[in-house]
Amino acid sequence: MKLIIIATLSILSASSSSAQMGVPPLELSDPGATGRRVTDDGLTANFYPASEPGRHPAILLVGGSEGGLGAGATRIARALQAAGFTVLHMSFFRAPGQGDALARVPLERFSTGLAWLSRQPSVDPRRIGLVGGSKGAEAALLVASRTRSVRAVVAGMPSSVVWPGFSWTGPAEGSSWTFGGKDIPAMPYGQFTPPDIGSVYVNGLAKAGEHSDAVIAIDQSKAKVLLICGDGDTLWPSCPMAKQLKTRAPQRVTILEYPDAGHAVFGPPVEPADKSDTRLAALGGTVSGNAAARTDSWPKVIAFLKSQLGR
Repeated sequence: MKLIIIATLSILSASSSSAQMGVPPLELSDPGATGRRVTDDGLTANFYPASEPGRHPAILLVGGSEGGLGAGATRIARALQAAGFTVLHMSFFRAPGQGDALARVPLERFSTGLAWLSRQPSVDPRRIGLVGGSKGAEAALLVASRTRSVRAVVAGMPSSVVWPGFSWTGPAEGSSWTFGGKDIPAMPYGQFTPPDIGSVYVNGLAKAGEHSDAVIAIDQSKAKVLLICGDGDTLWPSCPMAKQLKTRAPQRVTILEYPDAGHAVFGPPVEPADKSDTRLAALGGTVSGNAAARTDSWPKVIAFLKSQLGR
């Protein structure tokens, strides 16, 4: 079962503009002229300070199962910086010293990123948000549920529960995440119905009542939450999971749901040259549907973050 899941997960690239076939290469994207590499406190991250002087609202950005500092999440970081935010795009696995598996990743790693970000002269520590997609969304929501200082969360293709860990190179044991050295309880995968990889998540989620300790308790967070999902997502049931999150905190969770989009629903609008790229639909929806969802949702993401964190 795990080997089947690993093989199929190899088409996942949660924050990139299109899903890539095969195991994604480790990327440690150059921060470019508007950013700088950060290695303080054991971090591997790219820092993008707001261009205007003074203290600004800040974003801790985490990519997905590609790990490292992928090009897709880098594009998100630069788009957020251009909108006036200070951004720390941090790697949480696959970078040197972090381990190759998205398994048993310490939540303390994100706490370190938040603490580093809050100390920067360009950051107002009272106005910090989290942004992530897919497994990065799972992490962001989990961190927000345990960190009272986070003011806002944007989660693309979200999960409502913690899932088991995995590795690109072989089986991985335990939860995706730990805290205090102990596994955070994970929802077991359900029965696999070939060839639908999403079946392991749909069938696993059907038994959520038996694994309440794996539920992400977003109701424990003070943050306002914006969720972006596509009804055509074939990787996992992101829209049903988004609705579960809203049920837990109806006054603080907003969903942007797109019927003709899939697992590439989240991110800045794609470039005109990419609007015919069939890889946009590799994990559900249509090319035009995913492109249109990004065009519609990205201004709403920026507006949400500005409304919650201030200009």
